[in-house]
Amino acid sequence: MRWLLLVLISCSLATSLMAADPRPGDEAIEKYLMGETKLLSLNALAEVDSREAWEAKRGELKRQYWDMLGLWPVPERTPLKAQTTGTVARENFTVEKVHFQSKPGLYVTGNLYLPKPMPKEQLPAVLYVCGHSGKGRDGNKTAFQQHGMWFATHGYVCLIIDTLQLGEVAGVHHGTYNRDRWWWHSHGYTSAGVECWNGVRAIDYLVSRPEVDPEKIAVTGISGGGAATFWIAAADERVKVCVPVSGMSDLQSYVTDKVCNGHCDCMFLYNNYRWEWTTIAALIAPRPMLFENSGYDTIFPMPANERIRARLAKIYGWYEKKPGDLFDIGITPGGHSDNVELRLMAYRWISKHLKEDNSEVAEPSLPPFSGKELRVFPEDRDLPKDSLNDKIDESFVRLAKPTTPKNKEEYSAWSRRLRGELLDRVFRDWPDEVLAAEVREEMPDGRIILRTDTEVSVLAARVQAMAAAQEKPKRLWLIVLNADEPEGKLPAWTKGLIPQGQPVTVLSPRGSGEFSAWTRKNPPNYVERAHALLGRTIDAGRVWDVQATARWLHEAEGNELSVGVLGKGQAGVLGAYAALFENCIAEVTLVDPPSTHRDGPHFLGVMKVLDVPDVLGLLAPRQVALINAKDAVFERTADAYKAAGYAGRVERK
Repeated sequence: MRWLLLVLISCSLATSLMAADPRPGDEAIEKYLMGETKLLSLNALAEVDSREAWEAKRGELKRQYWDMLGLWPVPERTPLKAQTTGTVARENFTVEKVHFQSKPGLYVTGNLYLPKPMPKEQLPAVLYVCGHSGKGRDGNKTAFQQHGMWFATHGYVCLIIDTLQLGEVAGVHHGTYNRDRWWWHSHGYTSAGVECWNGVRAIDYLVSRPEVDPEKIAVTGISGGGAATFWIAAADERVKVCVPVSGMSDLQSYVTDKVCNGHCDCMFLYNNYRWEWTTIAALIAPRPMLFENSGYDTIFPMPANERIRARLAKIYGWYEKKPGDLFDIGITPGGHSDNVELRLMAYRWISKHLKEDNSEVAEPSLPPFSGKELRVFPEDRDLPKDSLNDKIDESFVRLAKPTTPKNKEEYSAWSRRLRGELLDRVFRDWPDEVLAAEVREEMPDGRIILRTDTEVSVLAARVQAMAAAQEKPKRLWLIVLNADEPEGKLPAWTKGLIPQGQPVTVLSPRGSGEFSAWTRKNPPNYVERAHALLGRTIDAGRVWDVQATARWLHEAEGNELSVGVLGKGQAGVLGAYAALFENCIAEVTLVDPPSTHRDGPHFLGVMKVLDVPDVLGLLAPRQVALINAKDAVFERTADAYKAAGYAGRVERK
């Protein structure tokens, strides 16, 4: 309950912070996010209208799902190196204190509850995944021991595992929530992926035990454990029954109602493939699922549950003999808590489907163990020295390994592959052509308000006109400004980079300067995190703004003049991506470019495909100038241009 109070306070504070000190761009960006949410919500599972259509599509959806968790290609199942460090017992059950490594150095600690005495036959098993209960060094598994006790005293094996952030060997869940680890977006890393993988490997551990019937596995948990129940059951077909408790809302709840402000990063994958959240739960069908919640749960509001139920009923209806056979919901009064009524419903559902036992159940009156009694590593000195838990975000996702083509044939194949993966995995819904920006207002001082996207307007300014006596210029120059650069002005760093007389327009993309800036509070970083829930990032939106503005410049001159884009730091890379997608951009100049997307700009999972030097290499045969690009990695750009046969069109200064 103490944790619940903290979450509710956090949710309330997050909402009030977003409302305080409004900025000019707040209303527009919220309308944009709500519009995207409505679009995805209306299209939820719309493409499947029969069992046959669903089953035909399900395999590809499963691949996309693993990708959005940072688990594609599927990681190697390395040796678990499981160990039992001790036991505690009561009259009718035993608890083994166990740990295993889901990846080398990624430790998972847990308590394995076993009946006492153990019967000779193999038993059904339950994986219990924990919610956010702060038990310190004891691990949050100790807060949910009543589940293990019930299952062990009713003929089950039950493994309760710690989460990453709140386990005995602690890592981090909150990367984008309050730590500004926006490189998680570029890596495609989410702590939800760790919780899913730890659960999959926990099932590997369970089925390795001689006591366990591998054909009778269930998973359940509440809150963060409810979300993990969805992750694991959707990923692993060995899960035959699941009971997620207060673990999922839909996009309308998360984004439009801003409920995401009350949740940490382990509750969310990166929605590159633009799903409505219900599709995750749908992957579990037709396996039996009881979706539980409390009627007054403010961080999993009931209206969202009702919408999810209606969508899932469509899928399960193709498999059920009668409604409620395989899918049902269970609601209890009260707020967000692991109450007895929710537990009893879960016990009965699992018993019905794993044991064909539909009898009434009751909560046993058993005294809990102290937290320290259940520790896997009793003292701090016992903690593993080779643990990577506190830095697993650095290595969990398999990033792309740089490759460089050596000739034109290799360049052509390399370019097709990388462009294809970018469009499939990173810029999934990018149109073949971004429409030209629309002029909403021109001001006497040369500033122009441009509408670049639905509900999005940005500020541009003409800062250098074409010389009156000059012949037709070679280029129309577009300077992309970073968020902290003064809008409407020619930056000092551009001196000497653009010939006199060449027309220049500066652009402050969305969220930049004063015109379109929105409120940003850390936590909960609502705008940034809401974008990821919709399969976008702010930087992807800024690429869109550059494209739309470049197209407007090009068409304003009768499609006769091509555009050159120039930017410093991250803004230069935004210009490069715009050039990749927009044919009217013929030249890109980057000043002080970052050598890796880890330093921005950030696109969801982009480093699983390529990095900054590689996307620059894809621009051949366009002219590219790299100024102060001293890092040796930019040799890859030069090598790519050389392989393409355009070595003279990339210049490093």
